[in-house]
Amino acid sequence: MGLVPLEISAMGKALPSTPVLSSELDARLGKAEGYVQKRSGIVSRSLADSHVSQAELGAEALHNALRTAGWKMADVDLLISASAIPVQALPCTATHILRAAQAPDGTPGFDVNVSCASFVAALEVASGLLQIGRYQRIAIVSAELASRGLNWDDEESSYLFGDGAACALVQKGDGSKGILATRLENHVLEGDFCEIRAGGTRANPRAGMQEHDFYFKMQGRKVFKIASRFINDYQDALLAQAGVTLRDVDLVVPHQASHLAMQHIHKQLDIPTHKLMDIYATHGNQVAASVPTALYEALHQQRCKAGDVVMLIATAASVSFAGMVLKL
Repeated sequence: MGLVPLEISAMGKALPSTPVLSSELDARLGKAEGYVQKRSGIVSRSLADSHVSQAELGAEALHNALRTAGWKMADVDLLISASAIPVQALPCTATHILRAAQAPDGTPGFDVNVSCASFVAALEVASGLLQIGRYQRIAIVSAELASRGLNWDDEESSYLFGDGAACALVQKGDGSKGILATRLENHVLEGDFCEIRAGGTRANPRAGMQEHDFYFKMQGRKVFKIASRFINDYQDALLAQAGVTLRDVDLVVPHQASHLAMQHIHKQLDIPTHKLMDIYATHGNQVAASVPTALYEALHQQRCKAGDVVMLIATAASVSFAGMVLKL
């Protein structure tokens, strides 16, 4: 198919607070010193207090990106919210972010949700809209307050997460940069091993619900085992679709799922350390904001530059994969 023109003009990031050290969580949760870091692999992460707004956090990341690009809010003619957890069931999260960002009245926006893989899917949607000329400048915002849905009695999942937001401003560009390949897969027959049941029609006052339906629940070992079964073939297919090999890729930016997942990607996919963007120890799993935050850090730390080939790869709830090979 060849390169699909897409230029990432700027990125922005926002965190809700000063970092919370794992040692602070040890004290807060009544654990021995070093317990949370050993269990999670995280040194620090940002956790929002009850006053932080998800939409305002997304708007902050958006405005940070606008300043970097030298754009005004009026220059954005579409906003895509790529978040796993919405602000509320209705209206869509993009509406809330537009309001918080004080976008010009009438600015369109909608949500793309593939849980942790939402940002990659939103990039694919944006590229298509840019190709047909429907929009010229698109903002993709991933904002997550994972801590709002954590059950701190569930050690398998609660220690892994952090809050945050990231934004990418994209346009078609001159054709020298863009997407070499995108691949989305959903292995829905494998079961729902990561879920929050409430928030829709399944668990609510009329259908019936319990308090734990509002908390994130994960069967980590099952998810890891299933993802491990598919990931090699998935990566091979993505690279073949792009017409490149792993040797041609300058940097791999994965979803920062867990310390174990990052180690597994490094070893099983045979990705050298210098080619792997790993911010998990200082951010935790930021759900859909994970990939764009890691990409922001890669650009900010000059781990990648214009002309480089970068592979984004994300795993998501219901055992889904979303990957993209980009020429920056």
